[in-house]
Amino acid sequence: MKQLLFSGGMKMSDLIQANYRLLRVLPRFGIHLGFGDKSVVEVCRAQGVSMELFLLVCNISTFDDFLPDTAMFKGIDVEDIVLFLQNSHKYYLEQRIPEIRENLSSLEEGPVTSSARILDRFFNDYRNEVEAHFEYEEQTVFPYIRGLIHGVHTEGYSIEQFEENHSNIEDKLEDLKNILIKYLPGEVPAEELNRTLFNVFLLEDDLGRHALIEDKVLVPYVMQLEENHG
Repeated sequence: MKQLLFSGGMKMSDLIQANYRLLRVLPRFGIHLGFGDKSVVEVCRAQGVSMELFLLVCNISTFDDFLPDTAMFKGIDVEDIVLFLQNSHKYYLEQRIPEIRENLSSLEEGPVTSSARILDRFFNDYRNEVEAHFEYEEQTVFPYIRGLIHGVHTEGYSIEQFEENHSNIEDKLEDLKNILIKYLPGEVPAEELNRTLFNVFLLEDDLGRHALIEDKVLVPYVMQLEENHG
């Protein structure tokens, strides 16, 4: 994608108007509403945020055909990438997944006990898988990267291993969507079901773009670090 619609000179409010889903990205950078007519660069500077990384994430989060190349990493500190990913993990585990858990609980009220048990077991398995996925990154991948930054290269490990074994935590959400769309009995309140399904779609899209940031930004960047230490 040659032309980026998001740039540092545009108003932050225009960026949100262009893609309301970025409201879920702002808090992961410590940015909150109330920025008036300030530009993206002004808001980022005031919050101590890397504008280059912020714009990269916003473009990935908005344009389906946008794929970053290594030239875009200039001016971005890998520590900032790791911090953003950690903030995203916390956001998913503390906000988005509990929100869907609450949505599912509202569907479990009434005479749909067998379906409720299936949904409950299915979602618990999914949550455990996500927690294990994030725990591996927090305890293995991120410390390895921080070691590289400080000149320590852990023998027997490389970011290529992470890339090869990078599990797709969106797959189970596809199954959950199918259950919600196709198999719940008619007694389930339509409004609650639609709200639940909408939040699952949002989480699936968000996690897909999160994985893209890891695969197309973090991994190539760390490969460069590894080459420098080779």
